Amino acid sequence: MEETKDGYVTIERENGISTIEFYHPHSNSLPRKILDALTKAIIEEGANPAIKVLVLRSLGEKIFCSGASFNELAAITTEEAGLNFFCGFANTINAMRTCGKIVIARIQGKCIGGGVGLAAAADYAIACEGADVKLSELAVGIGPFVIGPAVERKIGSSAFSQLAIDAVTFRPGDWARRKGLFAELHPDIAGMDESIIRLSNTLANSNPDALKELKKIFWNGTEHWNELLNERAGISGKLILSEYSQAFINKFKHKLS
Repeated sequence: MEETKDGYVTIERENGISTIEFYHPHSNSLPRKILDALTKAIIEEGANPAIKVLVLRSLGEKIFCSGASFNELAAITTEEAGLNFFCGFANTINAMRTCGKIVIARIQGKCIGGGVGLAAAADYAIACEGADVKLSELAVGIGPFVIGPAVERKIGSSAFSQLAIDAVTFRPGDWARRKGLFAELHPDIAGMDESIIRLSNTLANSNPDALKELKKIFWNGTEHWNELLNERAGISGKLILSEYSQAFINKFKHKLS
């Protein structure tokens, strides 16, 4: 287990399936320590020859992931610190695309900001009703720059621009399924989990060399993402220091006080 303050990342292995679970008490948000723990877990499980497939999930029922930790956004005071924080998302997405194993994402609730990025970076996302999606970055004064390539690759430029521009409106899970973000959308958690068990066991009994070659094909053309996502992290790291973002953060903190 990679424990973090007020949250955790755990790994469970069974029959060639590695289940990586993350949790944070603030709506499964992602502080840098959890992002680092996720990245480490994905890289290590991807390199484990006994593992054939990864399942990424979070704890709880209503929210899969609410994206960037607001407390850490509020603590950023320099461009360097901003770059460092947003590189956490870049590292996790790059680990998912390069780990060499098929990644199934279990989307049991709402996806916001970086949560949409995790769903998009998975090779196969299985969701249930209530898994609404929103890219809230523009409302904060930045934009979905780091996760943008993964989201746009999965749902296309038109749907991505819709999410990025209207940063305050949730799209329902069926919208996400029709656009390709989710491969499956089930009426309830039980149906979703049954499908995940079925697919993960099927993949665990498939030819690992074939799965590895498929993974390469799926992500062909993204070889430059290590540099691209870090560049995008720099854009977000700079914008989070803008007057607009600082005003939004102060307003939000005032609401909580």
